[in-house]
Amino acid sequence: MSKIQNWFFHKIHGNKLIYNTCWEDPRCDRELLKLQHDSKLVMITSAGDNLLDYLLDEPAEIHTVDMNFRQNALFELKRSFINLGDYKALFQFFGEGNHPEAKFYYENNVRESLPKYAQEYWDQHIHYFQGKGRRKSFYYRGASGFLAFMCRRYLYTRKKIRQNLESFMSSNNLSQQASYYSILEDKIFNPFISRLLNNHLTMYLAGVPKAQQALIQQSYVGGNVAYIRECFRNVFTKLDIGDNYFYQVYLNGFYTKQCCPEYLKEAHFSTLQNQQKKAKSYTTTLSGFLKENPGAYSHYVLLDHQDWLAANNIPALEEEWRLILENSKPGTRILMRSAATEIDFFPDFVKNKVSFDKELSDRMHTKDRVGTYASVYLGIVN
Repeated sequence: MSKIQNWFFHKIHGNKLIYNTCWEDPRCDRELLKLQHDSKLVMITSAGDNLLDYLLDEPAEIHTVDMNFRQNALFELKRSFINLGDYKALFQFFGEGNHPEAKFYYENNVRESLPKYAQEYWDQHIHYFQGKGRRKSFYYRGASGFLAFMCRRYLYTRKKIRQNLESFMSSNNLSQQASYYSILEDKIFNPFISRLLNNHLTMYLAGVPKAQQALIQQSYVGGNVAYIRECFRNVFTKLDIGDNYFYQVYLNGFYTKQCCPEYLKEAHFSTLQNQQKKAKSYTTTLSGFLKENPGAYSHYVLLDHQDWLAANNIPALEEEWRLILENSKPGTRILMRSAATEIDFFPDFVKNKVSFDKELSDRMHTKDRVGTYASVYLGIVN
């Protein structure tokens, strides 16, 4: 069974766009990173949203890396709209999630500005934005988008859940919001959904590999569902849902101009136009990038990929850390997240060279509007 599960995970991640939007809160990231005008950042691309938000702090360079070329192709598509200077089209594609003339607009305005690999990908997938079929929004495309679509369909086809969910989404204050969520919680996490969330294949669609699921199992008796239930309770009873574009977009299929990532706000568009050339994308591993592009980088954003390395390839984990430290300087800030409540896989040479700011990390973690990671770590090179 394990071989089948691993095959399924690699089948999804090796053949599909996984993330159509980033699932880490850049508002918290920017507080943790403290980017300056001379900052040189190395990060993992994901969907490219957070990279564009980081550009608003006007760093010197951003080098974004992903093993899945489709994720880089998505970032390059977003960048092309910014470079073109068409805010209205940017928001229609990535704010509203669809454009009735998507293919025509792409072929006549965008395609030629993309790298060849991105052209080849979007030539085949620009229909994601056409607004046709059952999944009319781009945010219901890709692996995570398909899971979001299925969850939304389940929630909105059950009258009692839909009514309470709509009241919850339009709550006027946290007290009212928490009250509505307390009603929703048991309806959402019923036996059927609980079994689904504890299924490895479901979690693979969300981009959660088996190694991370194992970390969750170690900390939560009820497995994935207990973990997700606790995460949701923290986010949905303590943070304003009206400000939470992460869940709003998957429930609605679109952003609004009041509730969206910073890169989609018109007030920031001219800044992004001036800054976008500072970003370069690479389809490789983080180690591969650092071997080919050595330098004294000031910031790293590792997301949560070291959970997988720690469970599957310790030599690669150690190599990555050695390369990070060789290409850092005193004061370099390293941001990462984990499905573990406490990371125990740092090599000894990392513990000797990096100090972790637990107080700041924990404080920002409580403000994270996503809330689906068990821990956040901010390391500072000594």
